[in-house]
Amino acid sequence: MQIAQMIAAYAVTEVLAGHNLTVSMPKALSRVRQATPQQQAAAQDLSYLTLRFYAEAAAYLAALTPKPVSDDRIHALLLVALAQLLHSDADHFTVVNQAVEAAGATRLRWAKGLVNAVLRNFLRQRAELQSRFTAREEVVFNYPQWWIDLLKQQYSEQWQAMLVQGNQHPPMTLRVNVRKTSVQAYLETLLQAGMAAQALGGAAVKLEKPVPVHQLPGFAEGWISVQDAGAQWAAPLLDVQTGMRVLDACSAPGGKTCHILESVEAEVTAVDLEPVRLQRVADNLHRLSLLAHVKLGDAGNADWYDGCPFDRILADVPCSASGIVRRHVDMKWLRRPQDIERFATQQQQILSNLWQMLAKGGKLLYVTCSVFHQENDMQIQHFLSQHTDAQRLPVLFNESDLPCVLAKGGQLLPTSAHDGLFYALLQKL
Repeated sequence: MQIAQMIAAYAVTEVLAGHNLTVSMPKALSRVRQATPQQQAAAQDLSYLTLRFYAEAAAYLAALTPKPVSDDRIHALLLVALAQLLHSDADHFTVVNQAVEAAGATRLRWAKGLVNAVLRNFLRQRAELQSRFTAREEVVFNYPQWWIDLLKQQYSEQWQAMLVQGNQHPPMTLRVNVRKTSVQAYLETLLQAGMAAQALGGAAVKLEKPVPVHQLPGFAEGWISVQDAGAQWAAPLLDVQTGMRVLDACSAPGGKTCHILESVEAEVTAVDLEPVRLQRVADNLHRLSLLAHVKLGDAGNADWYDGCPFDRILADVPCSASGIVRRHVDMKWLRRPQDIERFATQQQQILSNLWQMLAKGGKLLYVTCSVFHQENDMQIQHFLSQHTDAQRLPVLFNESDLPCVLAKGGQLLPTSAHDGLFYALLQKL
């Protein structure tokens, strides 16, 4: 366990320094080259656990240490161990003992004694300390206070449930490639493989327990892809008809591009700004035996555009990721209130730019994985006030197909079945 704890401490240190976990985790793993695959997986789990409950662990640590811990590695190691003691089933003695050994591996003479004292004091004083935090919402809910306040303001009835849901493990949901198999046939295949699952409507299948993708029957052959059930609404809402010219802007990693092509014969162009992420689009198309035009380009500019209007445009724009925070737990601590306005400005630029590429009578589907109104409904209202040739069409979710939770407009709230996403469908007059 101590190796997993130390790797997780490295990763948490990087995140607290302002780096996202996608970059920090590989960097942390590279620092402990002798780690086994099992230890690497355990380290990733511990990193997520610590960042999911960071505010709580940090509050206990501050209460237990009169002075801030001077070494970032030991500070993060204590956060990891406290998160384990608070929210894992691991044996308390083992967690403490292994954390002390991990501290010793740093060769800081004072580290082992400090880690041992802090963690044992926590076990003795936990109940007393807990009573201090009951009025501190950031500790109770494990979110920054500004995030909590914004949800309170915008979702007066649902804010607590949304915060709680954001701290749960996300579901692992698959999208069945109906070109190669059916939902029922794949459910039977999973059952034969000993994997319990349920259909969620459309092409969505939710696994009872997550598994590595290479263990999924038919994954390499393109029978299925991993995609949240809420995200699987994009393709049907876009209403693509056979032969249409379609643009998927900000397309990486390609889930929605591929879903469109699995559903209908169309000419699809997938654009993304980042070459590495764009390669993932190409890889997914290849695995699924699908064809699309893959282009490197910025959805906020038109230098890649050939001048031929699109019948349908999917604008899955950059956003705060506040609706998928359970999948990206580092976002809670990396985001700042001013980031929301920055994203809104970028979204306005992309939306206005793509609108010029839409044919008359065509439809544009605006999508975010955010729950903040500034990026969603307010964004669309602003766009409509600036574009008299735009009409907002109703976004209709068939709740009998997918057990979704809706706020106003096209806002999906996060649940155990799907993430929090926003959809707005616009037609050019």
